[in-house]
Amino acid sequence: MSDGEQLNLFNQSGWSELTQNPSQIQLIPTHGKIPIPPGTYDTMDSLATHCHSCRRCELGATRTNAVVGRGNLNASIMIIGEAPGQNEDETGLPFVGKAGQLLEKILASVKLASDGDVYICNIVKCRPPENRVPTAAEITACKPYLLEQIRLVDPKIILLTGATAVKGLLGDNRGITKIRGTWIEWEGRLCMPILHPAYLLRNPSRAQGSPKWLMWQDIQAVRGKLDEIL
Repeated sequence: MSDGEQLNLFNQSGWSELTQNPSQIQLIPTHGKIPIPPGTYDTMDSLATHCHSCRRCELGATRTNAVVGRGNLNASIMIIGEAPGQNEDETGLPFVGKAGQLLEKILASVKLASDGDVYICNIVKCRPPENRVPTAAEITACKPYLLEQIRLVDPKIILLTGATAVKGLLGDNRGITKIRGTWIEWEGRLCMPILHPAYLLRNPSRAQGSPKWLMWQDIQAVRGKLDEIL
């Protein structure tokens, strides 16, 4: 197995080489290209412990806190953002700034609660300097944690906020405005790209066709789909 091979944490076949030789399994490989075996973490707490000491990429050297996630660990909906900002880095919780406050209002508008119906996390767990977009190498280094989070929470619906989240999980490079509001099946789950709440803050209009208007259409569709499959 090459160091650069990132195995799919949803498919444990192909890991016999590692599992037959436990000494090869590292709970937290320091090189971002070395995979973390599927099923490494049996709880979110154990995953968080390793995130807080992670050095799989350079972001570990500049963070204040690793930002793992918040919400219901058995939620039907998982929301995945891009990366922590300053407020998140300081508190260790995702989506707690102005964008997070708007996200809470959006969820509440269709009677969804972040502490009951939703689990919230990010593509990367550490804040990139100056809030820049995370690099491909940083996303690759952190993706095993995200996949394990999806495994542990086992959501029915995944909402991907913004283009970085879509590309990071699905590998889809299409612009967010072209694919937002569409259902995409991935690993047997329903995913929907949605506009990032920070983008809505920069575009306050509620006129038909505006970003906020589009978000209202999308979140209603999410509510309807959840009611349909529960």
